[in-house]
Amino acid sequence: MTAYKSDLLRLLDARGYIHQTTDAPALDALASQAIVPGYIGFDATAPSLHVGNLVSIMLLRRLQQAGHKPVVVMGGGTTRIGDPTGKDEVRKMLTDDTIEANILSIRTAFEKFLTFGDGPTDAVMVNNHDWLGQLGYIELLQQVGTHFTINRMLTFDSVKLRLEREQPMTFLEFNYMILQGYDFRHLSKTMGVRLQMGGSDQWGNIINGMELARRMDGAEVFGLTTPLITKADGSKMGKSVSGAIWLNRDQLPDYDYWQFWRNTDDRDVGRFLRLFTDLPIDEIQRLESLGGSEINVAKIALANAATELCRGAEAAILAAETARKTFEEGASGGDLPSFDASGEISVIDALVALNFVTSKKEARRMIQGGGARVDGDAVTDEDAVIPTQAGPVKISAGKKKHGLINFV
Repeated sequence: MTAYKSDLLRLLDARGYIHQTTDAPALDALASQAIVPGYIGFDATAPSLHVGNLVSIMLLRRLQQAGHKPVVVMGGGTTRIGDPTGKDEVRKMLTDDTIEANILSIRTAFEKFLTFGDGPTDAVMVNNHDWLGQLGYIELLQQVGTHFTINRMLTFDSVKLRLEREQPMTFLEFNYMILQGYDFRHLSKTMGVRLQMGGSDQWGNIINGMELARRMDGAEVFGLTTPLITKADGSKMGKSVSGAIWLNRDQLPDYDYWQFWRNTDDRDVGRFLRLFTDLPIDEIQRLESLGGSEINVAKIALANAATELCRGAEAAILAAETARKTFEEGASGGDLPSFDASGEISVIDALVALNFVTSKKEARRMIQGGGARVDGDAVTDEDAVIPTQAGPVKISAGKKKHGLINFV
Protein backbone atom coordinates (compact mmCIF):
# COMPACT_ATOMS: atom_id res chain seq x y z
CA MET A 1 0.00 0.00 0.00
CA THR A 2 1.07 3.57 -0.69
CA ALA A 3 2.10 5.62 2.35
CA TYR A 4 -0.65 8.24 2.28
CA LYS A 5 -0.78 11.03 4.87
CA SER A 6 -4.52 11.74 4.90
CA ASP A 7 -7.04 9.64 6.80
CA LEU A 8 -9.16 9.58 3.64
CA LEU A 9 -6.70 7.96 1.26
CA ARG A 10 -5.29 5.68 3.96
CA LEU A 11 -8.82 4.40 4.64
CA LEU A 12 -9.69 3.96 0.97
CA ASP A 13 -6.38 2.24 0.26
CA ALA A 14 -6.62 -0.14 3.22
CA ARG A 15 -10.09 -1.29 2.22
CA GLY A 16 -9.42 -1.71 -1.50
CA TYR A 17 -11.34 1.19 -3.02
CA ILE A 18 -8.61 2.89 -5.05
CA HIS A 19 -8.13 2.02 -8.71
CA GLN A 20 -7.08 5.33 -10.28
CA THR A 21 -6.50 8.82 -8.94
CA THR A 22 -5.54 12.10 -10.56
CA ASP A 23 -2.58 13.74 -8.83
CA ALA A 24 -2.76 11.57 -5.74
CA PRO A 25 -0.10 13.56 -3.80
CA ALA A 26 -2.04 16.81 -4.23
CA LEU A 27 -5.34 15.17 -3.27
CA ASP A 28 -3.64 13.55 -0.26
CA ALA A 29 -2.27 16.92 0.85
CA LEU A 30 -5.65 18.63 0.41
CA ALA A 31 -7.47 15.91 2.37
CA SER A 32 -4.91 16.30 5.18
CA GLN A 33 -5.55 20.02 5.49
CA ALA A 34 -9.22 20.69 4.70
CA ILE A 35 -12.69 19.19 4.43
CA VAL A 36 -13.04 17.88 0.88
CA PRO A 37 -16.54 17.88 -0.63
CA GLY A 38 -16.72 14.89 -3.01
CA TYR A 39 -19.52 13.64 -5.20
CA ILE A 40 -20.79 10.63 -7.12
CA GLY A 41 -23.68 10.76 -9.57
CA PHE A 42 -26.53 8.25 -9.75
CA ASP A 43 -29.18 8.13 -12.44
CA ALA A 44 -32.76 7.48 -11.36
CA THR A 45 -33.82 4.76 -13.80
CA ALA A 46 -35.59 2.59 -11.18
CA PRO A 47 -37.18 3.04 -7.73
CA SER A 48 -34.11 1.48 -6.12
CA LEU A 49 -30.38 1.18 -6.65
CA HIS A 50 -28.90 -2.31 -6.47
CA VAL A 51 -25.81 -3.99 -5.04
CA GLY A 52 -23.89 -3.02 -8.17
CA ASN A 53 -24.16 0.61 -6.97
CA LEU A 54 -23.15 -0.25 -3.43
CA VAL A 55 -19.39 0.25 -3.78
CA SER A 56 -20.08 3.86 -4.83
CA ILE A 57 -22.42 4.38 -1.87
CA MET A 58 -19.82 2.90 0.47
CA LEU A 59 -17.20 5.20 -1.08
CA LEU A 60 -19.31 8.20 -0.03
CA ARG A 61 -19.70 6.62 3.41
CA ARG A 62 -15.91 6.28 3.73
CA LEU A 63 -15.53 9.91 2.65
CA GLN A 64 -17.79 10.96 5.53
CA GLN A 65 -16.11 8.59 7.99
CA ALA A 66 -12.78 10.27 7.17
CA GLY A 67 -14.19 13.71 8.03
CA HIS A 68 -15.19 14.97 4.59
CA LYS A 69 -18.46 15.95 2.91
CA PRO A 70 -20.40 13.56 0.64
CA VAL A 71 -22.48 15.08 -2.16
CA VAL A 72 -25.00 12.71 -3.72
CA VAL A 73 -25.94 13.90 -7.20
CA MET A 74 -29.19 12.43 -8.45
CA GLY A 75 -29.43 12.51 -12.23
CA GLY A 76 -32.83 14.06 -12.64
CA GLY A 77 -31.44 15.72 -15.76
CA THR A 78 -29.05 13.09 -17.12
CA THR A 79 -31.61 10.31 -16.59
CA ARG A 80 -33.63 12.03 -19.29
CA ILE A 81 -30.77 11.26 -21.69
CA GLY A 82 -29.22 7.99 -20.57
CA ASP A 83 -25.60 7.08 -19.86
CA PRO A 84 -24.34 5.04 -22.83
CA THR A 85 -21.43 3.60 -20.81
CA GLY A 86 -21.55 -0.19 -20.98
CA LYS A 87 -24.90 -0.18 -22.77
CA ASP A 88 -25.71 -1.69 -26.16
CA GLU A 89 -29.21 -0.29 -26.36
CA VAL A 90 -30.78 3.13 -26.16
CA ARG A 91 -32.29 3.74 -22.72
CA LYS A 92 -36.06 3.97 -22.58
CA MET A 93 -37.34 7.46 -21.83
CA LEU A 94 -39.01 7.94 -18.44
CA THR A 95 -41.64 10.51 -17.57
CA ASP A 96 -40.77 13.43 -15.29
CA ASP A 97 -43.13 12.08 -12.61
CA THR A 98 -41.45 8.64 -12.70
CA ILE A 99 -37.98 10.14 -12.36
CA GLU A 100 -39.03 12.28 -9.39
CA ALA A 101 -40.70 9.30 -7.70
CA ASN A 102 -37.57 7.19 -8.25
CA ILE A 103 -35.36 9.87 -6.66
CA LEU A 104 -37.56 10.03 -3.56
CA SER A 105 -37.47 6.24 -3.26
CA ILE A 106 -33.70 6.01 -3.80
CA ARG A 107 -33.02 8.63 -1.11
CA THR A 108 -34.37 6.28 1.56
CA ALA A 109 -31.48 3.89 0.91
CA PHE A 110 -28.85 6.64 1.12
CA GLU A 111 -30.23 7.68 4.50
CA LYS A 112 -29.11 4.30 5.86
CA PHE A 113 -25.51 4.83 4.82
CA LEU A 114 -24.95 8.58 5.20
CA THR A 115 -25.71 11.26 7.77
CA PHE A 116 -27.56 14.11 6.05
CA GLY A 117 -27.78 17.61 7.45
CA ASP A 118 -26.42 21.16 7.39
CA GLY A 119 -23.08 20.55 9.09
CA PRO A 120 -19.69 20.87 7.35
CA THR A 121 -19.32 17.11 6.89
CA ASP A 122 -23.03 16.24 6.61
CA ALA A 123 -24.15 14.67 3.35
CA VAL A 124 -26.35 16.56 0.91
CA MET A 125 -28.36 15.31 -2.04
CA VAL A 126 -28.82 17.48 -5.12
CA ASN A 127 -30.62 16.97 -8.42
CA ASN A 128 -28.73 17.88 -11.58
CA HIS A 129 -31.98 18.75 -13.34
CA ASP A 130 -31.98 21.89 -11.17
CA TRP A 131 -29.10 23.30 -13.23
CA LEU A 132 -29.09 21.25 -16.42
CA GLY A 133 -32.78 22.02 -16.90
CA GLN A 134 -31.99 25.73 -16.89
CA LEU A 135 -29.41 25.55 -19.67
CA GLY A 136 -30.53 26.85 -23.03
CA TYR A 137 -29.33 24.78 -25.97
CA ILE A 138 -27.47 27.64 -27.61
CA GLU A 139 -25.91 28.60 -24.28
CA LEU A 140 -24.75 25.02 -23.74
CA LEU A 141 -23.18 24.86 -27.20
CA GLN A 142 -21.44 28.20 -26.77
CA GLN A 143 -20.17 27.83 -23.21
CA VAL A 144 -19.54 24.11 -22.93
CA GLY A 145 -19.56 22.54 -26.39
CA THR A 146 -16.43 24.39 -27.47
CA HIS A 147 -14.39 22.51 -24.85
CA PHE A 148 -15.23 19.06 -26.28
CA THR A 149 -13.84 17.74 -29.54
CA ILE A 150 -15.57 15.07 -31.61
CA ASN A 151 -12.16 13.45 -32.13
CA ARG A 152 -11.75 12.89 -28.39
CA MET A 153 -15.37 11.87 -27.81
CA LEU A 154 -15.09 9.14 -30.46
CA THR A 155 -12.22 7.56 -28.51
CA PHE A 156 -14.39 6.95 -25.44
CA ASP A 157 -15.22 3.30 -24.78
CA SER A 158 -18.92 4.09 -24.39
CA VAL A 159 -18.92 5.36 -27.98
CA LYS A 160 -16.38 2.98 -29.52
CA LEU A 161 -18.11 -0.17 -28.25
CA ARG A 162 -21.46 0.90 -29.69
CA LEU A 163 -19.91 1.67 -33.05
CA GLU A 164 -17.85 -1.54 -33.14
CA ARG A 165 -20.97 -3.59 -32.39
CA GLU A 166 -22.91 -1.62 -35.00
CA GLN A 167 -25.45 -0.64 -32.34
CA PRO A 168 -27.11 2.75 -32.74
CA MET A 169 -26.08 5.66 -30.54
CA THR A 170 -28.44 8.60 -30.62
CA PHE A 171 -27.23 12.19 -30.69
CA LEU A 172 -29.06 12.57 -27.37
CA GLU A 173 -26.87 9.93 -25.72
CA PHE A 174 -23.77 11.36 -27.37
CA ASN A 175 -24.37 14.52 -25.32
CA TYR A 176 -24.37 12.63 -22.00
CA MET A 177 -20.64 13.08 -21.43
CA ILE A 178 -20.93 16.83 -21.99
CA LEU A 179 -23.66 17.16 -19.39
CA GLN A 180 -21.84 14.95 -16.89
CA GLY A 181 -18.73 17.07 -17.37
CA TYR A 182 -20.82 20.18 -16.78
CA ASP A 183 -22.08 18.67 -13.51
CA PHE A 184 -18.52 18.65 -12.10
CA ARG A 185 -17.88 22.20 -13.26
CA HIS A 186 -21.17 23.42 -11.76
CA LEU A 187 -20.62 21.67 -8.42
CA SER A 188 -17.06 22.97 -8.22
CA LYS A 189 -18.18 26.53 -8.90
CA THR A 190 -21.31 26.64 -6.72
CA MET A 191 -20.55 24.20 -3.87
CA GLY A 192 -16.77 24.02 -3.74
CA VAL A 193 -16.74 20.33 -4.70
CA ARG A 194 -13.14 19.24 -5.26
CA LEU A 195 -13.46 15.53 -5.94
CA GLN A 196 -15.53 13.33 -8.23
CA MET A 197 -15.54 9.59 -7.60
CA GLY A 198 -17.01 6.64 -9.43
CA GLY A 199 -16.42 3.23 -10.94
CA SER A 200 -13.51 2.62 -13.27
CA ASP A 201 -15.82 2.83 -16.29
CA GLN A 202 -16.44 6.50 -15.42
CA TRP A 203 -12.76 7.53 -15.61
CA GLY A 204 -13.11 9.25 -18.99
CA ASN A 205 -16.22 11.14 -17.91
CA ILE A 206 -14.48 12.27 -14.70
CA ILE A 207 -11.44 13.53 -16.64
CA ASN A 208 -13.81 15.43 -18.96
CA GLY A 209 -15.38 17.21 -16.00
CA MET A 210 -12.02 18.04 -14.47
CA GLU A 211 -10.75 19.55 -17.70
CA LEU A 212 -13.96 21.55 -18.14
CA ALA A 213 -13.70 23.01 -14.62
CA ARG A 214 -10.06 23.90 -15.22
CA ARG A 215 -10.67 25.50 -18.63
CA MET A 216 -13.78 27.46 -17.67
CA ASP A 217 -12.90 28.46 -14.11
CA GLY A 218 -9.23 27.60 -13.51
CA ALA A 219 -10.35 25.22 -10.75
CA GLU A 220 -8.10 22.49 -9.31
CA VAL A 221 -10.25 19.42 -8.88
CA PHE A 222 -9.54 15.71 -8.58
CA GLY A 223 -10.84 12.33 -9.68
CA LEU A 224 -10.80 8.89 -8.06
CA THR A 225 -12.19 5.60 -9.30
CA THR A 226 -12.80 2.22 -7.72
CA PRO A 227 -11.88 -1.10 -9.36
CA LEU A 228 -14.55 -2.86 -11.39
CA ILE A 229 -16.22 -5.01 -8.74
CA THR A 230 -16.94 -8.48 -10.04
CA LYS A 231 -17.47 -11.74 -8.20
CA ALA A 232 -14.87 -14.51 -8.27
CA ASP A 233 -16.80 -16.31 -11.00
CA GLY A 234 -16.52 -13.22 -13.21
CA SER A 235 -20.16 -12.17 -12.94
CA LYS A 236 -21.23 -8.61 -12.14
CA MET A 237 -22.10 -7.44 -8.67
CA GLY A 238 -25.76 -6.62 -8.22
CA LYS A 239 -27.14 -9.58 -10.11
CA SER A 240 -28.17 -13.04 -8.99
CA VAL A 241 -29.76 -15.98 -10.75
CA SER A 242 -33.21 -14.64 -9.89
CA GLY A 243 -32.54 -10.99 -10.78
CA ALA A 244 -31.18 -7.74 -9.39
CA ILE A 245 -30.26 -7.47 -5.69
CA TRP A 246 -32.12 -4.26 -4.88
CA LEU A 247 -31.19 -2.11 -1.89
CA ASN A 248 -34.76 -1.04 -1.06
CA ARG A 249 -36.86 -3.40 1.03
CA ASP A 250 -39.98 -2.97 -1.10
CA GLN A 251 -38.01 -4.22 -4.12
CA LEU A 252 -36.37 -7.20 -2.37
CA PRO A 253 -37.16 -8.89 0.98
CA ASP A 254 -34.61 -8.61 3.80
CA TYR A 255 -34.05 -12.36 3.83
CA ASP A 256 -33.14 -12.44 0.12
CA TYR A 257 -30.73 -9.54 0.65
CA TRP A 258 -29.08 -11.35 3.58
CA GLN A 259 -28.94 -14.61 1.64
CA PHE A 260 -27.17 -12.92 -1.30
CA TRP A 261 -24.26 -12.07 0.98
CA ARG A 262 -24.39 -15.44 2.75
CA ASN A 263 -23.91 -17.14 -0.63
CA THR A 264 -20.70 -15.22 -1.36
CA ASP A 265 -17.96 -17.26 -3.01
CA ASP A 266 -15.20 -18.26 -0.56
CA ARG A 267 -12.68 -16.30 -2.65
CA ASP A 268 -14.62 -13.05 -2.30
CA VAL A 269 -15.28 -13.02 1.44
CA GLY A 270 -12.29 -10.95 2.61
CA ARG A 271 -12.60 -8.40 -0.20
CA PHE A 272 -16.33 -7.96 0.33
CA LEU A 273 -15.91 -7.59 4.09
CA ARG A 274 -13.51 -4.69 3.44
CA LEU A 275 -15.67 -3.01 0.82
CA PHE A 276 -19.19 -3.55 2.11
CA THR A 277 -18.98 -3.62 5.92
CA ASP A 278 -17.58 -1.46 8.72
CA LEU A 279 -15.92 -4.39 10.48
CA PRO A 280 -12.37 -3.52 11.64
CA ILE A 281 -9.51 -4.67 9.43
CA ASP A 282 -8.02 -6.94 12.13
CA GLU A 283 -11.37 -8.71 12.53
CA ILE A 284 -11.65 -9.09 8.75
CA GLN A 285 -8.15 -10.59 8.64
CA ARG A 286 -9.19 -13.10 11.28
CA LEU A 287 -12.37 -14.03 9.43
CA GLU A 288 -10.77 -14.40 6.01
CA SER A 289 -8.09 -16.69 7.45
CA LEU A 290 -10.69 -19.28 8.44
CA GLY A 291 -10.42 -22.45 6.41
CA GLY A 292 -12.66 -25.33 5.45
CA SER A 293 -16.24 -25.17 6.65
CA GLU A 294 -15.32 -22.41 9.11
CA ILE A 295 -15.39 -19.94 6.23
CA ASN A 296 -19.17 -20.05 6.70
CA VAL A 297 -18.65 -18.12 9.94
CA ALA A 298 -17.08 -15.34 7.87
CA LYS A 299 -19.91 -15.47 5.33
CA ILE A 300 -22.52 -15.12 8.07
CA ALA A 301 -20.56 -12.20 9.54
CA LEU A 302 -20.55 -10.59 6.07
CA ALA A 303 -24.27 -11.17 5.60
CA ASN A 304 -25.09 -9.80 9.05
CA ALA A 305 -22.91 -6.69 8.72
CA ALA A 306 -23.95 -5.86 5.14
CA THR A 307 -27.63 -6.36 5.91
CA GLU A 308 -27.44 -4.29 9.09
CA LEU A 309 -25.99 -1.36 7.11
CA CYS A 310 -28.64 -1.47 4.40
CA ARG A 311 -31.73 -2.77 6.19
CA GLY A 312 -31.07 -2.24 9.90
CA ALA A 313 -29.97 -4.40 12.83
CA GLU A 314 -33.39 -5.99 13.35
CA ALA A 315 -33.60 -7.12 9.73
CA ALA A 316 -30.15 -8.71 9.95
CA ILE A 317 -31.04 -10.56 13.16
CA LEU A 318 -34.35 -11.84 11.77
CA ALA A 319 -32.78 -12.95 8.49
CA ALA A 320 -29.96 -14.78 10.27
CA GLU A 321 -32.43 -16.52 12.59
CA THR A 322 -34.66 -17.47 9.68
CA ALA A 323 -31.68 -18.97 7.88
CA ARG A 324 -30.66 -20.89 10.99
CA LYS A 325 -34.13 -22.34 11.45
CA THR A 326 -34.50 -23.14 7.78
CA PHE A 327 -31.16 -24.86 7.31
CA GLU A 328 -30.40 -26.26 10.74
CA GLU A 329 -33.87 -27.20 11.96
CA GLY A 330 -35.78 -27.63 8.71
CA ALA A 331 -38.39 -25.19 9.96
CA SER A 332 -40.05 -22.31 8.14
CA GLY A 333 -38.60 -19.07 9.48
CA GLY A 334 -41.01 -16.14 9.64
CA ASP A 335 -38.74 -13.83 7.64
CA LEU A 336 -38.74 -15.97 4.49
CA PRO A 337 -40.01 -14.31 1.30
CA SER A 338 -43.72 -14.95 1.02
CA PHE A 339 -46.64 -14.66 -1.36
CA ASP A 340 -50.36 -14.44 -0.57
CA ALA A 341 -52.57 -16.72 -2.67
CA SER A 342 -56.35 -16.35 -2.80
CA GLY A 343 -56.89 -20.02 -3.62
CA GLU A 344 -55.11 -23.12 -4.84
CA ILE A 345 -52.00 -22.38 -6.86
CA SER A 346 -49.79 -24.43 -9.15
CA VAL A 347 -46.22 -25.14 -8.08
CA ILE A 348 -45.05 -23.42 -11.25
CA ASP A 349 -46.99 -20.25 -10.40
CA ALA A 350 -45.71 -20.39 -6.82
CA LEU A 351 -42.09 -20.53 -7.98
CA VAL A 352 -42.66 -17.55 -10.27
CA ALA A 353 -44.57 -15.57 -7.60
CA LEU A 354 -41.69 -15.96 -5.14
CA ASN A 355 -39.20 -14.78 -7.80
CA PHE A 356 -37.29 -18.06 -7.57
CA VAL A 357 -37.47 -18.28 -11.35
CA THR A 358 -38.03 -15.68 -14.03
CA SER A 359 -40.49 -17.65 -16.16
CA LYS A 360 -42.81 -20.64 -16.16
CA LYS A 361 -40.47 -22.34 -18.60
CA GLU A 362 -37.65 -22.05 -16.09
CA ALA A 363 -39.97 -23.38 -13.36
CA ARG A 364 -40.74 -26.46 -15.48
CA ARG A 365 -37.04 -27.10 -15.98
CA MET A 366 -36.52 -26.85 -12.22
CA ILE A 367 -39.25 -29.41 -11.57
CA GLN A 368 -37.87 -31.71 -14.26
CA GLY A 369 -34.44 -31.46 -12.64
CA GLY A 370 -35.78 -32.33 -9.20
CA GLY A 371 -35.02 -28.93 -7.71
CA ALA A 372 -38.53 -27.97 -6.55
CA ARG A 373 -39.99 -29.06 -3.21
CA VAL A 374 -43.21 -28.37 -1.32
CA ASP A 375 -42.93 -28.69 2.47
CA GLY A 376 -39.72 -30.65 1.92
CA ASP A 377 -41.19 -33.15 -0.56
CA ALA A 378 -39.78 -33.22 -4.09
CA VAL A 379 -42.20 -32.24 -6.86
CA THR A 380 -42.08 -34.44 -9.97
CA ASP A 381 -45.33 -33.44 -11.69
CA GLU A 382 -45.12 -30.21 -13.70
CA ASP A 383 -48.88 -29.75 -13.28
CA ALA A 384 -48.84 -30.19 -9.50
CA VAL A 385 -51.22 -27.89 -7.60
CA ILE A 386 -50.97 -26.75 -3.97
CA PRO A 387 -54.47 -26.88 -2.43
CA THR A 388 -55.83 -24.16 -0.16
CA GLN A 389 -54.93 -24.82 3.47
CA ALA A 390 -54.92 -23.12 6.86
CA GLY A 391 -51.19 -22.71 7.43
CA PRO A 392 -48.35 -21.48 5.22
CA VAL A 393 -46.75 -23.85 2.72
CA LYS A 394 -42.97 -23.87 2.38
CA ILE A 395 -41.68 -23.79 -1.20
CA SER A 396 -38.03 -24.61 -1.92
CA ALA A 397 -36.00 -24.13 -5.10
CA GLY A 398 -32.73 -25.98 -4.80
CA LYS A 399 -30.93 -26.00 -1.46
CA LYS A 400 -30.72 -22.27 -0.81
CA LYS A 401 -34.01 -20.68 -1.85
CA HIS A 402 -37.02 -21.03 0.43
CA GLY A 403 -40.29 -19.15 0.67
CA LEU A 404 -43.84 -19.34 1.96
CA ILE A 405 -47.21 -19.41 0.26
CA ASN A 406 -49.93 -18.00 2.55
CA PHE A 407 -53.54 -18.68 1.67
CA VAL A 408 -55.83 -15.72 2.36
